[in-house]
Amino acid sequence: MKRRLLISGGAVVVAAVLAAVGVWYFYLRSDAPEEVSLEGALETVRTPTAAAGSGGTPAATAPASGGQQGSGQAAGVAGTWGIASQGETFVGYRVKEELAQVGAVTAVGRTKDVKGTVTIQGNTVKAGSSFTANMQALQSDRSQRDNALRRQALETDRFPTSTFTLSEDVTLPEGFANGEEFSTTLKGKLELHGVTRAVEIPVQAKVESGLIVVVGSAEIVFADYDIAQPRAAIVLSVEDRGVLEFQLVLARN
Repeated sequence: MKRRLLISGGAVVVAAVLAAVGVWYFYLRSDAPEEVSLEGALETVRTPTAAAGSGGTPAATAPASGGQQGSGQAAGVAGTWGIASQGETFVGYRVKEELAQVGAVTAVGRTKDVKGTVTIQGNTVKAGSSFTANMQALQSDRSQRDNALRRQALETDRFPTSTFTLSEDVTLPEGFANGEEFSTTLKGKLELHGVTRAVEIPVQAKVESGLIVVVGSAEIVFADYDIAQPRAAIVLSVEDRGVLEFQLVLARN
């Protein structure tokens, strides 16, 4: 009897350990990428082995780093700019969740399917420039979360895209074309989950190797866009707001 109890107790302990490992692997193990930063975005342009952008061309096709030699610097930045094949472009979210028997985690999802253009006249980025993200291509570290967002919260099956349109011109500094870093706040309209609202998004930008690299992020209150909290057995709660973040690498068209 004592032996059976010991064996039974050992089996319970093993099961508990395996369950704990499973919880760690599926929920606690964090593969979430770091928050966007200008330096991180520039590295995807400078590093030959950096991930390809939506165009699928390796970053090695970009000129070597040392931004003073790129064609963008030589010709200024006037013109129309679209998503580059070099570097890495994405739009995504960052949201805090509370999971049963796990605690707080940060969910991060991103889509690299981004389209749009920026028009620059002289040293002015013109209002009307816009970018659209394919929300159905959002990917996080859990396919279960991605699939749930098709029918809940963002409801990407119903609202497959999200678009930001610049409402006011932006004046670039004189040294921008020569590699000077630039920080500003973009004023525009964000269409998300079928709702369009005025937003202000702080951004940083820099010309590197003939490309314009832009990063930005802003807090989004879900109720402003009629986004309801997702429901799942493991999800105890989701914060009522999250962070919209993006990284754009632009090439002259």
